[in-house]
Amino acid sequence: MKESPSPIRRPGIRAAMFVDFDNVYTGLLALDPLAAKRFAEDPKHWADALSAGGSAENSRRFLIRNCYLNPVVYSKYRTYWTRAGFRVIDCPSLTQRGKSSTDINLVLDAMDALSGSAGIDEFFIASADADFTSLIQRFRAADKMTTVIAAGAVAFAYREMADSVVESHDFVAILNGTTAEPIHAVASVQQPREQAAAKAKPKTKSKTASAAVREVCDFVRAAPGPVVGAMVAHRALTADPSLKTDWGGYGKFGTWVAQIGNGVEYSPSRGGWVWDAQRFSSDDLPADADVEPGIEERVTRVTDVPALSEAQFRQLFQALAARLRELPVNRNELSRLVRDDCVTAGQPVSRGAVNFVIQGLGYVNYQLNENATAEGLAAAWTENVEELCRVALMEFDDAETAALRRWASGGYLEA
Repeated sequence: MKESPSPIRRPGIRAAMFVDFDNVYTGLLALDPLAAKRFAEDPKHWADALSAGGSAENSRRFLIRNCYLNPVVYSKYRTYWTRAGFRVIDCPSLTQRGKSSTDINLVLDAMDALSGSAGIDEFFIASADADFTSLIQRFRAADKMTTVIAAGAVAFAYREMADSVVESHDFVAILNGTTAEPIHAVASVQQPREQAAAKAKPKTKSKTASAAVREVCDFVRAAPGPVVGAMVAHRALTADPSLKTDWGGYGKFGTWVAQIGNGVEYSPSRGGWVWDAQRFSSDDLPADADVEPGIEERVTRVTDVPALSEAQFRQLFQALAARLRELPVNRNELSRLVRDDCVTAGQPVSRGAVNFVIQGLGYVNYQLNENATAEGLAAAWTENVEELCRVALMEFDDAETAALRRWASGGYLEA
């Protein structure tokens, strides 16, 4: 008797997507209303961006696409999601405080998918709600890849438990179409490290990349001491602007500069430093005297607040206020301009740090317009930092609180 053929497994990574609509939408509204609108009305766009990964083996097949929303508030968006192939689950408010049933419905469906026969390889949770930390832990215990799509502040433990996080500014860039290679940047984040490294190495051998390497080597060897990473990154991008896409396949500046070799050393401590190993070592990194010992290190380690000095924060607020008084620019362009202004002023900060600050200002509903002042930006940002510390259950005495406010505000707040 002839045996029936076994089922053919299609190429590609088998994935499942669970979207906490209310959480993502409200988070995006605080950051970029246009991006929020595109998220709600064109889910196919960003879902397809996450699905694409180049070859058939690296592309994703979302076998499950679930969206959980409050039908009383967001029913008008249902059609867009069903048309994009999502299963929409109504999660109305069940309490007087407006708490919906999204969390429990999402967790139950995700656990069913984990134990089901579909053989899901990757689980995507679109929510910044740290209540899902335990769910991510279950995925990891089952040896499944996990990605969090965030549109809001992400608790440190939640971030660390996930294999990768699509940050708010990256998600906004995908929604607005302002990133050069959104599909590659997001799709490659889950590839095994060996694959990523194999694909990255050929890129660094291009002529333009070599020009950036030469510029960095010359700059570092001529420097009188270790150089702030943001300043080195600025010089590399000047020599090769194409690196801003994904740093030659390495994803971020730190990874790229660390593999240069030729006596160039890198440390991610205190925002990142680069130096000539023939003349200096990590012992030559400058000590930070802008805040009382321990405050900056404790806060940045637990909350992901950028490890900038008081002077760097002050310059960032001044540059941001100055740019906001000019013609309006989109957020992606704004962060680049502010980064460049800080480098020019001799207080270099990374673009990621600028984006993190802008994102934090959105969380406290500070309006980024021509009326913004450096003092107002500093006060609003400090409020966000204090809230991040509160969520992280960090406690300070009066002296530490004063030091925290002075550091985070760039010296604008003295108590």
